[in-house]
Parts: sequence; structure tokens; C-alpha cells
Amino acid sequence: MVRDWAILVALLFAYDYSRGIADQLGTQVHMTAIRDVDRFLFFGNDPNVWVQNNFNVSRKVSWYELPLAVVYMTHFVFPVAIAVILWLRNRNQWQRYMRRFALLLGSGVATYILFPVAPPWMAARDGYIAHIARITARGWRSMGLSTVSKVFDRGKEITNPVAALPSLHAAFSLLVVVFFFKWISTPWRIISMMFPLSMAFALVYFGEHYVTDILLGWLYVGAASYVATRYEQRKIVETEVSAISY
Repeated sequence: MVRDWAILVALLFAYDYSRGIADQLGTQVHMTAIRDVDRFLFFGNDPNVWVQNNFNVSRKVSWYELPLAVVYMTHFVFPVAIAVILWLRNRNQWQRYMRRFALLLGSGVATYILFPVAPPWMAARDGYIAHIARITARGWRSMGLSTVSKVFDRGKEITNPVAALPSLHAAFSLLVVVFFFKWISTPWRIISMMFPLSMAFALVYFGEHYVTDILLGWLYVGAASYVATRYEQRKIVETEVSAISY
């Protein structure tokens, strides 16, 4: 068990310390670079500001904040829970899943260290973008689950606040769907894509990520899946060649 999970633990520690490592390297936090990319993609508009202005962000919690809050929090449970289930039931598939998981998380952590980016709510707080309300946890309080919101509030105090590019929330929600895609029927494939799409909307609506962060997260999923697949195909060929030679 220690051997199997050591790499995940190491990567999670690297994520937690990525801000400190970036500080030691003197890496500058980019406050406007990704904001400017978003403005270019959306013809001078800020998607986060537009979404909050058009979806009634006020002191009153909108009904759709509740399911979006749940979708957002799945990031902290769902990807790892799937890894645990696969580890218990199917080691071969666990290895395939963790190969992609580790590549994705590792490349994300490396990017956070080399190119730290302020998320939209931070850019708005510091005056680089129009007002954005960080409303990520208030849906849980509205549902009477203040404990969850307190956990989020405490967690954000110790995690890396500039780990924005790429969005691992967006990346892992897509990875889960992509990994199981070939085993589910067509109607369920269409339905399953609602998970990463709703996650993307939640991230923009809550002010946690730019659209560019999300798109790059999805691109990282494609790259991790490609690298892992090529490695697995090569290993299959090597095994077949060894068997023939034997």
C-alpha cells in the first residue's frame, strides 16, 4: 500500500508547498496575463464578471448555486475515491488511472511553480478586474451545512492561492469522464459530459478560474492521456516481442 500510494502523497505535498517553492525561486505572480487572454477570447469582455452580472449574484443565494457548490466540492473527493475503488477491485485499471492522474497533477504542480497566476477573485480584490464576489462556499451554508463551508474557508487559508493555471478542478472532472468513456454507452457519454461542463461553469461563476485556466486544464488531460496511452502501447509491444523471443 505504501509503495502504491507514495507517488500520490508526494505530489499532494508538492502541491501544498508549490507556493513556497515559487517564492524561493523568486517567481513573479502574474496578475493580468490570463485575464488579458480571456479578454482576447471574449472580445474585450471578462467572462467571470459577465457571468456574475447576468446570473444575479447578490446577498440572496440563487437556487442553482446549490448544485454548483456540490459539483465544485466533488473535486476534493471524486477523483481520489475512484482511485481507491480501482485499487481495491482492479489493479491493472488502477495503474492506468494513476498513470494519468500523476501526470496531470505533476504537470499542474510544475506549472504552478514556474508560472503562478492570480485567480479572478484575487485580481478583482487587488483592482485588476471589476468586482467579483467569491461565493464558492455560501451555497453550503444555505443548505444548512455550515461545516462544509468552514472546511472550505480553512482549507483556502493553507492551500496555494495562485495555483490557478491550469485548473485542476476542470482537469480532473474531465479525466474521470475520459477514462471511463469507452466503457459507457452513447446516451450516458452525452450525459457524463455534463460533469466537466457544469464544473467549468461553476469555476467561472464562483470567480475561482478564468476560462483560459479551464481550457488549459482540459488540454493537460489530453496530453496526459496521450503520453500514458503511448507508454502503455509500447509496453504491450515489448511484452509481445519478449514472449515471441522466448
